[in-house]
Amino acid sequence: MGNSYGSKQETLPEILADVSRCAACADILPLGPRPVLRASASARVLVAGQAPGIRVHRSGIPFDDPSGDRLRQWMGVDRDTFYDATRIAIVPMAFCYPGSAARGDLPPPAECSRRWHPRLLPLLDNVELVLAIGAHAHRYHLGGQRRRSLTETVRHWRDYGPNVIPLPHPSPRNNIWLKRNPWFEEELAPEVKRRVQQLLAGR
Repeated sequence: MGNSYGSKQETLPEILADVSRCAACADILPLGPRPVLRASASARVLVAGQAPGIRVHRSGIPFDDPSGDRLRQWMGVDRDTFYDATRIAIVPMAFCYPGSAARGDLPPPAECSRRWHPRLLPLLDNVELVLAIGAHAHRYHLGGQRRRSLTETVRHWRDYGPNVIPLPHPSPRNNIWLKRNPWFEEELAPEVKRRVQQLLAGR
């Protein structure tokens, strides 16, 4: 079900074509614009990450890195399923590599989600589960429901209903976090897998 912007009824392919040409943040992107996302109106699962890393920027394939390997393990899907946009949409908080900081990458530029998400997300009207990955995705998809820290937000995942599950980033940089919070892989990771498998099976 599309949304009307001005006098034009937009379609998802039109918006994705517009995204592919976007250069709004060109002056702050160290490697220039290269939007990376995947979406189809039929997708039932939405992966809402942060922003592409440098390896993803180079390949143009979302989560084409060790973070993606771990995320697919949490979801219980292989690469072919993960990259089937008719089943799983991948729409991060920013679509281009933002550059690196002292510890990891820079935050996703807010301009990206302000500009594109209100146009894109309403057209993904078959999505029944959002995997919100990292604090920026928690802020956007949970709003005032999120807790004061990422850990507390993820720990209280049951409070957000069946449609949004907050996750930590699956980056290897979070190995220490996962060790300190064993409940994640004992309780939440199996639930993520169960919910994803249920939806992809059409139940």
